[in-house]
Amino acid sequence: MKFLNLAVCLAIFNFSYSQDPTDKPEPEGVEQAQASGEEIVGDAAKGYDLFQLNCIACHKIDGDMVGPPLRNVVDRVKEEGGVGRQWLHDWIKDNNALRAAGDEYAIEVFERYNKIPMLTFPNLTDQDIDDILAYTNDPEGGEQAFNDAKQKAAEEAAAAAPPAKSGSPLTGFVIFAYVVLALLLLFVLFRLNALKRLISGKTEVDAEDKPGFSWAQFIHKYNKAFNTLLLILSLLALYGAWNFMLGIGVDKGYQPDQPIYFSHQIHAGVQGIDCQYCHSSAKYGKVSGIPSPNTCMNCHKTIREYRGEYYEEELVSSGKFASAEDVKNFYTDEIQKMYAAIGWDPDLAEYTGEQKPIEWVRIHNMPDFVYFSHEQHVVAGETAILKAIRENTIPNAKELNLTEDSQVCFACHGDVSKMDEVKMANDFTMGWCIECHRTTEVDMTNEYNSQYYADLHEKLKKEYGEHTKVTVDAIGGLECAKCHY
Repeated sequence: MKFLNLAVCLAIFNFSYSQDPTDKPEPEGVEQAQASGEEIVGDAAKGYDLFQLNCIACHKIDGDMVGPPLRNVVDRVKEEGGVGRQWLHDWIKDNNALRAAGDEYAIEVFERYNKIPMLTFPNLTDQDIDDILAYTNDPEGGEQAFNDAKQKAAEEAAAAAPPAKSGSPLTGFVIFAYVVLALLLLFVLFRLNALKRLISGKTEVDAEDKPGFSWAQFIHKYNKAFNTLLLILSLLALYGAWNFMLGIGVDKGYQPDQPIYFSHQIHAGVQGIDCQYCHSSAKYGKVSGIPSPNTCMNCHKTIREYRGEYYEEELVSSGKFASAEDVKNFYTDEIQKMYAAIGWDPDLAEYTGEQKPIEWVRIHNMPDFVYFSHEQHVVAGETAILKAIRENTIPNAKELNLTEDSQVCFACHGDVSKMDEVKMANDFTMGWCIECHRTTEVDMTNEYNSQYYADLHEKLKKEYGEHTKVTVDAIGGLECAKCHY
């Protein structure tokens, strides 16, 4: 019998089940366990939930996977090794101690599986383990009870949720604007009708007796004023065209919809995942790179649905979703989209081979004539940039409002740990980069910089004083060829 990986399945993560299923029929596995003399002490529905979250990556109920099938595992260890439920508890919590105590069956299992020691999991409670073992005695009944409880909880949450708002303040404003526009149109129609009646009621006058209006005479009469006005309008037009051209490619605030809704606030903020865990190429090359779905699967192979406390309250207050539970279900649906893209069947816990690339929409994109290296800033410039963040000397510091424990990425991208949908936080113009180079101090504690720029530092001290700072512009940060070549 294979069950060495049972505890790995049970203890990858220590999740707890928050719903209390009721009115579930007595499962068939209870009768089987009672017939074998084994007392049922766990909740099969809770066990199903824990199994899906923790065990499914390595085990199936029926059939080998990474580990053995787990149906009726309590009876099987009793038949094979003469041990019971408590032995499984001891093995999972600290199999090393069990072997050290001379337990023959523990030593036998250890040697059977290539003497690979299993991690100890003292954080798992006895109840957690009992719940999963109860599920292995009756998988079908446990799954059904879990689904019934989940449906009942969803119905209760829907019944208790406040009714969705019929509209937002923006809707009222739009309606008001349409009413004003309609009144203006009625007024114009009324005035046109009055003008028509006035014209139709006039006596005819010979064209020779009516003095005509001549634009040429009018312009000639007010020639100086007209030329002055023309000059002012030309200057304003040139200024407008100049501003328009300066704004080309400046997309601050750009926040496109993505094919899969990914909340950076949940991952980088609530969960505290470092930016470079997903964007691992930022420290090794020019671009930060788009994380592969394989990176997502490191966690989501076992995390199939969202169960966190955080949710976007704005999605409820805006009327897009009726309740917090609906928002969390929306997050869960997005996880399923990722499964479909990478070709993962969460029920069978295996890859299907059917993949579909995720067409992410790029947000930050430097022009082709600009060279920017993430490696140079994230690695070589990390200490200097983090210091600039703490001292609020980075461009746009007041608007970004970064905290002292910010990551180096936040200087350019803003505090993404507070963004549900990422947007462009800065202008990324040449002037913005130059300002940063003029205010960011070079890290002179770095062994390379302290040696290489020693003479420059001494020269600046003599010229500007003892407390002068070496900023990036002093070491070539404003040279055109640094970024354009």
